Amino acid sequence: MSESEFRSGFVTFVGRPNVGKSTLMNALVGEKIAITSDKPQTTRRAIRGILNRPGGQIVIVDTPGLHRPRTLLGQRLNDLVEEVLGDVDVIAFCAPATEKVGPGDRRIAESLDGYASARKIAVVTKTDAASRDQITERLMEVDALREDWAAVIPLSAATDDQLGVLADEILRLLPEGPALYPDGVVTDESDDDRVAEIIREAALDGVRDELPHSIAVVIQEVAPREGSDLIDVYADIVVERDSQKAIIIGHKGSRLARVGAAARGQIEPLLGSRVFLSLHVKVAKDWQRDPKQLGRLGF
Repeated sequence: MSESEFRSGFVTFVGRPNVGKSTLMNALVGEKIAITSDKPQTTRRAIRGILNRPGGQIVIVDTPGLHRPRTLLGQRLNDLVEEVLGDVDVIAFCAPATEKVGPGDRRIAESLDGYASARKIAVVTKTDAASRDQITERLMEVDALREDWAAVIPLSAATDDQLGVLADEILRLLPEGPALYPDGVVTDESDDDRVAEIIREAALDGVRDELPHSIAVVIQEVAPREGSDLIDVYADIVVERDSQKAIIIGHKGSRLARVGAAARGQIEPLLGSRVFLSLHVKVAKDWQRDPKQLGRLGF
């Protein structure tokens, strides 16, 4: 392939919360870039993963799921998604094979009218967890949502089924142009950002109700320890109420210890060193609704 035929550009996956967008990005890139959870609104930033293919480079922008916001944080996450949608070359709408297409899916599919310059693909996710009849039904429902799909692709990020088909289709729709990132780069996320997300993922595991939305993580310091092969990581887990702080810490600190152990298991391979992880839980009252606190927490 000649240099002029090299293609590069940006794609984002859209859909309701928890349809598998972050899992799909990680599977395509071949490395865990975005944290995953069964909790809605796990993704809170535009996270980029880079996929190099013969003849092109795909930059995947993972965004929060579109939803009806109930807090200022929720509104800012929706605004972020809209900003990303206005800048990408390809939008891939995702719906799980395991659930019927509903009003939320229809509303998101219709909203893509506002991004006329982007090519659109429909993706039916989680086919490994669905029957053949479910997959067929979902493909028909998703296909009927819009008339301008460039392709409708069923796949499973868990089993890698059809991932190559999706990557080839996205690449075909990207404009001609040079690589946007050097070879070997899989994300433009900083190590501090990735460490914070790993800790938040561990803290999300097993919590219920509104607590997942109330958890944020702030990295205070990541630094090599003098005279040692250890890296010291100091981080704050921020919640909104004292009752939530008690849940995160657990009986005699047992839950916080489990969060630390789970996070450290992923941080050490990322940083390539043994890690001493110090976690503190702090309360920032109703931070999701407070513009100043949102700014301090990076939103």
